[in-house]
Amino acid sequence: MAACVDKWQPTHAGRLSGAIYRFLPDGATDRAADTAAPASASGGGGDDVWDELRAEAQADADAEPLLRKFYGDLVLSRPSLESALAAHLSAMLCVPGVLPQDALRDLLGAALAAHPDAGRAARADLRAARDRDAACDRMVHCFLYYKGFLALQAHRAAHGLWSEGRSAAALLLQSRASEVFGVDIHPGARIGSGILFDHATGIVIGQTAVVGNDVSILHGVTLGGTGKESGDRHPKVGDGVLIGAGASVLGNVRIGAGAKIGAGAVVLRDVPEGTTAVGNPAKAVGKKAAPQRRPEEQPGVTMEQGWSDYVI
Repeated sequence: MAACVDKWQPTHAGRLSGAIYRFLPDGATDRAADTAAPASASGGGGDDVWDELRAEAQADADAEPLLRKFYGDLVLSRPSLESALAAHLSAMLCVPGVLPQDALRDLLGAALAAHPDAGRAARADLRAARDRDAACDRMVHCFLYYKGFLALQAHRAAHGLWSEGRSAAALLLQSRASEVFGVDIHPGARIGSGILFDHATGIVIGQTAVVGNDVSILHGVTLGGTGKESGDRHPKVGDGVLIGAGASVLGNVRIGAGAKIGAGAVVLRDVPEGTTAVGNPAKAVGKKAAPQRRPEEQPGVTMEQGWSDYVI
């Protein structure tokens, strides 16, 4: 079935971040996304991320008249980031004649309004993309064009529905996001904030996987199970982890905080904190004890994929 939008834009690379982004204080919200008060990214009365994104959208619309209606419909006419996300995702994920855009927008908007943590995490994700991705100069570009970000926000809405016992609606969002964005995340997976899916194509995350905060995952990564095992069967990824392109982490294994998984690695056993693991099957590399890193120095934030001489 064809989506309402036929094509999508590819993404990006990575750059050093000077800060980390985590779940932030609660913000009030109503039921409908179009009338919701934004989940403030600053903890105060304002919403710095949404204000900055709108200013970027206005600048782009002024510079490119062709984009005025596009930016107006999806950003500038919307009262909050949650409302804009519901409108944008529904336009991407609807199926003409089968899954109407208006009904899908209402579903997404209600899910985001009922789970304000999703809005706070989305703001952290936008900042993470801007600060870690050298190709991302503006958050509005991430919001509109980066399929990794959009797939993750569709998952956040689907996870909210899954947690309410609405598995059919959650699986619908998973299926459509997988078809449109090429990213397959089971709605039961738990994913933290400040997440960057770089390039994103082919990322697969299983039902019982857990991903911490400030994690960066490149394209082609699988966080999967092994065989026909049921129950808690997927990886647990700690804060600040970097997982390189094409890596597979299989089974209920733990990737410690600040670990680095090399491109193409196949991880079948636990990886201690701060360790660099490469190869098939993956093994730790290095000779020295890993130093303690500040949160902003973790590989998931710095995006530094070079080989490390440290091992625990």
